[in-house]
Amino acid sequence: MPGLLRGIARTAVVAGTATAVSNRVSRRQAGRWAAEDQRDAFYAAQAAPPVAPAPVAPPAPAAPALSMDERLAQLTQLAALKDQGVLTDAEFAAQKAQILSS
Repeated sequence: MPGLLRGIARTAVVAGTATAVSNRVSRRQAGRWAAEDQRDAFYAAQAAPPVAPAPVAPPAPAAPALSMDERLAQLTQLAALKDQGVLTDAEFAAQKAQILSS
């Protein structure tokens, strides 16, 4: 019987030691992972500064209404610039829409 108790006691000591070592390793690894997560979060915050919203430009003052003759003169000038190659079709269309809407 003393040999049996000695075997049980030895098994208990080995199992207890193994459990203690395993728990210690787990806690140490968890601490390392937590430190890495904090470090990664810190560097991520440093690398990407917050983006400020672009300032909003104040609205342009309303232009006085143009007479039909003034509009025709501006359209004629635009057409001449487009024919000379100074304005692209898209720029011409945008300017024309602006003149006609005023």
